[in-house]
Amino acid sequence: MRSSRRRPLLVPVLLCALALLAARPTDGTDADGGSGTALGPQVARLYQDAATATRQYEDGRRAAETQRAKALEYERLLDAQRQKTDAMREDLGRIARAQYRDGGGLPLTARMLLAENPDELMRGQRAVSRANQAVDRAIGENLRAETRLAADEAKAEAAWQALDKRNAELARLKKKIEGKLEAARSRLEGQADSSVAAGSCPGAVRLDQPDLPAGPAWVAPVETYELSASFGSGGSRWANLHTGQDFAVPVGTPVRSVGAGRVLKVSCGGAFGIHVVIQHAGGYYTQYAHLAAVAVDQGDRVEAGQWIGQSGTTGNSTGPHLHFEVRVTPEMGSALDPVPWLSEHGVPLR
Repeated sequence: MRSSRRRPLLVPVLLCALALLAARPTDGTDADGGSGTALGPQVARLYQDAATATRQYEDGRRAAETQRAKALEYERLLDAQRQKTDAMREDLGRIARAQYRDGGGLPLTARMLLAENPDELMRGQRAVSRANQAVDRAIGENLRAETRLAADEAKAEAAWQALDKRNAELARLKKKIEGKLEAARSRLEGQADSSVAAGSCPGAVRLDQPDLPAGPAWVAPVETYELSASFGSGGSRWANLHTGQDFAVPVGTPVRSVGAGRVLKVSCGGAFGIHVVIQHAGGYYTQYAHLAAVAVDQGDRVEAGQWIGQSGTTGNSTGPHLHFEVRVTPEMGSALDPVPWLSEHGVPLR
């Protein structure tokens, strides 16, 4: 179980994240105000900013839910403690009423003179006194418990309200970034379509690479995705059966090399639009098609997880997605089903 002492750090952490995101240049334009070759990297940065804002918002939302649950639990315990105290006070009232009915309104000396058995009266008096003291102590303890619970409830409520406020700020920032990302994606898509239509393949635009994960020799071609058209499926847009696996992702999504290798070909035009073919050890080749931009040149060496381009909808495409193929030759006609191939290489697709 995590220590509760660390939870208060979440608010300053969210504030730092908010400040960092707000400081990022997310206006989707070049440093000089243009929208030329730097558009791809800007989309990639916005993509990362949106992902970071989403992650921070979800973390903050879960933390706020936890704090709100704690506040409600303290409120429930406080209500129970108050009911217990009220019951104690009622017990004390019953004792006082019983004393009065048994002659408690008379002075003790008078009651001893009138009593048939003074010793028994004294024993009863001591028992009543002890009962009074016990109830008084219990009420005092309950009142102190109420004070502690009320303080805990107030702290949890304050933490929840602070997190809720930060989450609202993160939500506004997230919406702003996503709006700019959508506009930049649209411009990137238009730029890619214009290049393909003109028959000129856009050159590589180098992206700020993420920190590559240590260890994995193979990764999925995109980090977050939904699987769409599968290998071997039929469709009116293909002359034969589908030769790859499609990953439904928005325009501008960073596309990764699934493994280490060498860029064999960067091309554009035709059914695949802008696409990249990478040669891997073991006689395998992977293709990444319908791109909006490329980040590598022919002959480049790449590592597993390295960004090689950005997804798009160029070529024979009905919408934004990545068409991914695994082949045993560089050319069409030798494709394997990518899903079991990736699974065999330690990358099960979900």
